[in-house]
Amino acid sequence: MTEPLREKPLTGHFRPDGQPVALAAYREAGGYRALAKALGQEPQEITKTVIDSHLRGRGGAGFPTGTKWKFMPMGPEARRPKYLTCNADEMEPGTFKDRLLMEGSPHLLLEGMIIAGHALQADHAYIFLRWAYRRAAAILEKAIREAYDSGLLGKNILGSGTSLDLHLHISAGRYMCGEEKTMFTALEGRRPLPRTAPPHVTTSGLWGKPTVNNNVETLCNVPAVVGLGAERYRQLSHTGDGGTKIYGVSGKVNRPGGWELPMGTTMRELLEEHAGGMQKGLACRGAIPGGASTEIVLEKDFDARMDFNELQKVGSRLGTGTMIVIDDRTCPVGLLLNLMLFFARESCGWCTPCREGLPWIARLLQAIEEGRGEPGDLEILEEHVHLLGPGHTFCMLAPGAMEPLGSGLKHFREDFERHIREKKCPWGG
Repeated sequence: MTEPLREKPLTGHFRPDGQPVALAAYREAGGYRALAKALGQEPQEITKTVIDSHLRGRGGAGFPTGTKWKFMPMGPEARRPKYLTCNADEMEPGTFKDRLLMEGSPHLLLEGMIIAGHALQADHAYIFLRWAYRRAAAILEKAIREAYDSGLLGKNILGSGTSLDLHLHISAGRYMCGEEKTMFTALEGRRPLPRTAPPHVTTSGLWGKPTVNNNVETLCNVPAVVGLGAERYRQLSHTGDGGTKIYGVSGKVNRPGGWELPMGTTMRELLEEHAGGMQKGLACRGAIPGGASTEIVLEKDFDARMDFNELQKVGSRLGTGTMIVIDDRTCPVGLLLNLMLFFARESCGWCTPCREGLPWIARLLQAIEEGRGEPGDLEILEEHVHLLGPGHTFCMLAPGAMEPLGSGLKHFREDFERHIREKKCPWGG
C-alpha cells in the first residue's frame, strides 16, 4: 500500500481534477493488493481482522462491522444463495460522503465488496444506488465492467476459487430505503416498507436468504483493514473507533465540503480549519453533526470529538458525520420546519404515529413560523417528540426526525417563544 493510502486510505489516491480513478491508476496506487491478500486467507480470518480493527458501520448506527459479519451462517450447511448488499441510497439531508467515494474511486468500493463477499462466502452482491446519483451510476457501471473483464468479478476470481456476481440496482428512490429491511423489499421489486425483526437479516434477509448489508463508506474501509492490518488501521484514529472518516460540513461556511480525517476529529477543527470558519458577518450558533436526524449541538460543545461514543456526551450522535452548521441569521424554527416537511413527505405511512404525527408537527411549525402560533403549541410539540420517539413507531424514521426537533425546542426555546409572542418570524420569514 502506497504512503498516501496508508494515511488516507479512502481518498489518498483521488485525482485532483475530480475525475474517477480508473482501474489502471487504482492498481498503480496499490489497489486490489488487499484483495489478493484476502483471497489467500480463510473467511473467518478476515472477519477476525475486521473485528480487531474496531471498524464500525458508517451508515449512521455504528454497529461493529466484524460482529455483523460473524452472524452470517458459514460452511456447507448454510442456506444458499447468500447475499451481500451495499446501501448507496444516501438520502439523509446534509449527507454526501458516499457520493464522494463512489464518484472518486469506484474500484475502492468494488474491492471492499469482493473482500467482504469472500469473507461471507456470498454468492451475489448488490449496490442499491439512489436514483438521483446518475454520475455515480455511470462510473460504477464502467468500473463493474472493468472488474469483470479483469477477472476481479465472476467465477474463480484471480484463480482463487472464490466467485461473486455483483449487480448495480438503481433505486426508484425513497428515504425509507436507507433502512436495510426496507431496502430489501425494494430490491425484491415491492413497495418499500419496513419488516419486523426477528428474524435477523443474516438468517432471513434478501429473498428470505442469509444477507449482510453494509454502507458504502463501511465497505470502502475494508481494503485498508485487510491491507494495513487491524493494529495499524486502529492507529489511524484519535479514539477507540478504528480508521479514518469522511466528514462533511454544509451551511454558511467559507469552504463547505468533505474531508477524510482521523476518526474522532473535533467539531471545532472541522468548522474552523477544514471548512474555513463562518462566512463574514455571521456567527455560529450550533450544528446538526451527523445528518438531519441527529440532535443539535451548541457551539460551546464543539470541542467534542466526532465518534460514536464521545458525541453522546453532548447529547447527540455521530450519524453520518456530516455537519449542518446553523448560523445566527438563520431562523431555527424555519430550519426545523424544512426538516419536518421532508420527513413527513418521506414517511411510508405504515404506522399511525409517523403517518399522522409528522404532518401534524409540520403544520404546527408552519403556523408558528408564519406568526399564527398559540400559547401551548410548544407543549404540544414536546408531547409529539415523546409520542413519536423510540419504541412508539415501526421503524426509526420518526424517532430520527424527533432528534433535531427535541433538541431545537431545548436549545432555541426563546426563538420559538418570540415567534408566538411577536406573531411573526423575527428573521423576516
